[in-house]
Amino acid sequence: MKKIYFTITGLNHRYGSEFLEKGMIVKLVKEPDNDYDKEAIAVELEGLGTIGYVANSTHTVIGESSSAGYILDKIEDGAYGEVLYVLPKGVLGVICEDSLKG
Repeated sequence: MKKIYFTITGLNHRYGSEFLEKGMIVKLVKEPDNDYDKEAIAVELEGLGTIGYVANSTHTVIGESSSAGYILDKIEDGAYGEVLYVLPKGVLGVICEDSLKG
């Protein structure tokens, strides 16, 4: 199965990205009632709650990342992802294969 990469955005509105490390597991949670983006997928970390969102714009995704809109129908209500890189322009992760539909 093809890997699905994602970019975590909006980190500076909460806790920043300095604490994130390669290998950390994050939870992806669909937010269909989000007032700003009906395709929103929150990125959560245990003990902190929402730390950011999956990027949903060609201007905010990095590398081979998929947008939240693309990922939305590939996961159930939630999924898990692993942090791959913490970069100056964003954080890149990959969805854990066992979190994908079918």
